[in-house]
Amino acid sequence: MNRRVVITGTGLLTPVGLDVQESWTALLGGRSGAGPITQFDTDGHSVRFAAEVKGFDPLLYIDRKEVKRTDRFSQFAIATAVQAMKEGGLDETFDSLDPERFGVIVGSGIGGIHTFEEQHARLLDKGAGRVSPFFVPMFISDIAAGLVSIRYRAQGPNYCTVSACASGAHAVGNAFRSIKYGEADVMLAGGTEASVSPTCVAGFANMTALSTRNDDPERASRPFDAGRDGFVLGEGAGMVLLEELEHARARGATIIAEVVGYGQTADAYHITSPAEGGEGAVRAMRAAMKEAGAGPADVDYVNAHGTSTPANDKNESMAVKTALGDRAYEIIVGSTKSMTGHTLGAAGGVEAVISALVCRDGRIPPTINYETPDPDCDLNYGTEGMIERPVRLALSNSFGFGGHNVCLAFKRFEG
Repeated sequence: MNRRVVITGTGLLTPVGLDVQESWTALLGGRSGAGPITQFDTDGHSVRFAAEVKGFDPLLYIDRKEVKRTDRFSQFAIATAVQAMKEGGLDETFDSLDPERFGVIVGSGIGGIHTFEEQHARLLDKGAGRVSPFFVPMFISDIAAGLVSIRYRAQGPNYCTVSACASGAHAVGNAFRSIKYGEADVMLAGGTEASVSPTCVAGFANMTALSTRNDDPERASRPFDAGRDGFVLGEGAGMVLLEELEHARARGATIIAEVVGYGQTADAYHITSPAEGGEGAVRAMRAAMKEAGAGPADVDYVNAHGTSTPANDKNESMAVKTALGDRAYEIIVGSTKSMTGHTLGAAGGVEAVISALVCRDGRIPPTINYETPDPDCDLNYGTEGMIERPVRLALSNSFGFGGHNVCLAFKRFEG
């Protein structure tokens, strides 16, 4: 069985917007979501800025009791799932779906870190008896997928992918395969992360992964620029509603884009550094193109992992050139993380939505903050503002600590 898989709904919560339209408009306009951290006192921290989701009200999606019993990362997942279901026309009619053919896969690299920190402090300050009985179901990474499945009574495939910054992309890829090979007809899939917390910021800063431009947060994320000095920690969620093509047609759904390829590989090289030349990324990109029945000449856009770290941007540029050959110099290889920051496990979900919109609209968001060329990064990163051009096939790269590589292929839907 080899069925076509389409996107009929999307949801976004990002540092530049509280839904898809707001985020998309901000991204096309080149707006940064970075700024001083507001979620905790940064006194004593070497890095005091991040790309936070601003003004999020979970009460728009869940009731007050559930807010108290869910971590921020789960609230993000529920919110974007609701957005995707509403856009797909299924939020109020999900009972029409066969529940056993409807699944949910939501990736998260870290899970409920806010809950963990709060409850650990309570343990140390007030003793074991004061730890919340809801601690475990609030903290565990898989609970976001579980909560979404409960909300919509989705009884098909349901789990969490945990592969650091590739988590959301693995979720979308696995959901795509579940439909393609006949295990499900409808899937909600994506990634969520809410890790702007004291421990996470300190940990990433102390391993020198973060930019230290405390005096200029909005210009700190500068993928492929020679002056890049680390990523900007972000948070958010991205969700896609996937359907088997004929299932979507039968109910008259509007189709946003088609998912046509998924490549997943391991570097087997180092716990944090990418393999030399992006060798694992090359194999992931080639695998995605092969499944899509496409070659380098068919690719019009790459949503790069593009973290703004010295090692990633150099090796990813090399990987794109190896995988696409001369075509690499003819297309846009953009990084929307220049605006959203690095949303970790949510990135693959967020960027899946962005890639689908690029295919639908033929508009490519810019890579902002690019000032000084790097000889190791010599592709067209779309640094001069939003670009309008038809995009037939887009690749979206996501790479994670531990050597995890994912490439997703999205196609403009043409019937």
